[in-house]
Amino acid sequence: MDTTTDTLHPYAGRPVDLPDLAAGPDVAELTAILLDAYSVSDWETPLADAVEQALCALPRLETTRIGDCVVARTDLGLPQRVILAGHLDTVPLPTVEGARGTVPSAWDGDVLYGRGAVDMKSGVAVQLALAGLVGAEDGPAPAYDVTWVFYDHEEVDAMRSGLARVVREASELLEAEFAVLLEPTDGVVEGGCNGTNRYRVTFRGVAAHSGRAWRGHNAIHDAGQLLTALTDYAPATITVEGLEYREGLNAIRVTGGVAGNVIPDACTVEVNYRFAPDKTLEQAHAHVREVFEAAGVDWDGQVEVTDASPAARPGLDRSAAASFVAAVGGEPKPKYGWTDVARFSELGVPAVNFGPGDALLAHTDDEHVGRGQVHACLQALRAWLLAG
Repeated sequence: MDTTTDTLHPYAGRPVDLPDLAAGPDVAELTAILLDAYSVSDWETPLADAVEQALCALPRLETTRIGDCVVARTDLGLPQRVILAGHLDTVPLPTVEGARGTVPSAWDGDVLYGRGAVDMKSGVAVQLALAGLVGAEDGPAPAYDVTWVFYDHEEVDAMRSGLARVVREASELLEAEFAVLLEPTDGVVEGGCNGTNRYRVTFRGVAAHSGRAWRGHNAIHDAGQLLTALTDYAPATITVEGLEYREGLNAIRVTGGVAGNVIPDACTVEVNYRFAPDKTLEQAHAHVREVFEAAGVDWDGQVEVTDASPAARPGLDRSAAASFVAAVGGEPKPKYGWTDVARFSELGVPAVNFGPGDALLAHTDDEHVGRGQVHACLQALRAWLLAG
């Protein structure tokens, strides 16, 4: 990711001062403090430093730092362990002049504007508030041992993810019966997630002067049959454990051509497949291969897999998941986008998405969250952790 222009932002690299978590700071005001911490991907270190310092001050927590990922755990000898996870980074700031969803944050009545308001610093604020509650020396006894994970580089290439780093280097820190990822869901449980694969399909032609087009071969025209197949493709809706997941297969980028008077000798079409959690990665690739080959594409000669992220089954039949749904209420929904619940699923830890804020506001120029939404999420998770 190119962050050259972001280095000029006055908040980039600025130290972050978090309040004493054991003192029970207001979770909405804590969200505002987090929003004021510039943490566009690659710039998470000051916020990770502050989170580590705040968690190390809580006597009932054992804190570990792996890069810019901070993991804190209780060790109370309870029969079950749960995970609360969230990422510290945000996408780059809005570029539209006058946009309110930027850094620093701004209140408009009980609505808080700022980059990361829903994705996902309000969720991180809830995590920190719960850590302060349970981790304090005189804190209440939770129904589960708890692991908190605050990780970096979620908004960029998957291989750079701080959570993936923990999986590679210290996966034992992520052992648990159940996990909650505090991505924005408007306070509704979203089970599992769709998988997402990306493919680059290359078409080769022969360059020629466009005034003598018959001497060349137009690579862009060759892409037409694939684009027609994608236009005609009927995506499926698939029920998994009672939740309906909607799939999608779409061209997301087309590139080709070098000049206005040259027949293009190359064209690439990038395709994204969002697939339901009834499929493994291999089954998803097989389905896309079938579609491509029917459109005349040579899978082995023209197709490159550029990203492959597995889906995650809901796991709502597990006891810890069932108790969570019962505690927070509402009717669970499927997660159409990909989230890191898939990483937990690969580790054998069923996971759901549950957090404050409307996911449709994520990455927008007016990203915002309501004070009441953040408080409601905290209250729901607090009741679950303390009641069991």
